[in-house]
Amino acid sequence: MKIVTLVKYVPDATGDRGFADDGTVDREATDGLLSELDEYAVEQALQLADSQDSGGDVEVVALTLGPDDAADAIKRALQMGATSGVHINDESVHGSDALATSAILAAAIRKLEPDLVVAGMASTDGTMGVVPAMLSERLGWPAATLGATLSLAGTTATIRRDGDTASQTIEVALPAIVSVTDQSGEPRYPSMKGILAAKKKPVDDWEIDDLDLDAEVNGQVGLANAWSTVKDTTPRPPKEAGRQVTDEDGSGAAALTEFLVSGKYI
Repeated sequence: MKIVTLVKYVPDATGDRGFADDGTVDREATDGLLSELDEYAVEQALQLADSQDSGGDVEVVALTLGPDDAADAIKRALQMGATSGVHINDESVHGSDALATSAILAAAIRKLEPDLVVAGMASTDGTMGVVPAMLSERLGWPAATLGATLSLAGTTATIRRDGDTASQTIEVALPAIVSVTDQSGEPRYPSMKGILAAKKKPVDDWEIDDLDLDAEVNGQVGLANAWSTVKDTTPRPPKEAGRQVTDEDGSGAAALTEFLVSGKYI
């Protein structure tokens, strides 16, 4: 069995994030890392591999699309326990939107021929959460999204999707696309053994020409062909000191009430 897990390299949320001159995310302004929500996808893929009594025949492939630094996302997945990685690295994809991204990833998935694709519920930089559904449509595979749990039985994948008032159990026949939430289980931390083993695991570098993309899809790739672009940005203003109210004359309660009412907190 082969499981592909989608991983994305994103700017660290604790850093100073911003936009580049062309309106895309400035990925060089701060350090990056594997998207936290994708760590849950890697963990679930590894748990499925651990639970299969197949004598080590389950392969977990970490797949990413991005520039040179995106290799660090694959590196982290390999350290966690993934078997191998595929890095789609091509300058022509810079600025691609979700539509183009899903088309490129779908072509890569067709080439890899997995039984199951596991993704996070969204990326922590874009937070759109639409790529798994788009992949399902492009591949013609069933999708089970936003799973709080994930299990395999034969050729069927099952998730439990938890809502505010009820939970749903959803079954899909393989091959399928599955996305999992941060409720699915705490991701494992790479051990020293895993870190050392990751250095010997294979990672394939692919370009767009290595994928079977038709002319129409090729025309959707890149910032110039994106359906949405950022026209203008304004940096977030620096934090200012909060208002201080002294209660020497007994007016503190009234000032606090005025603040809460003006801010529509009450």
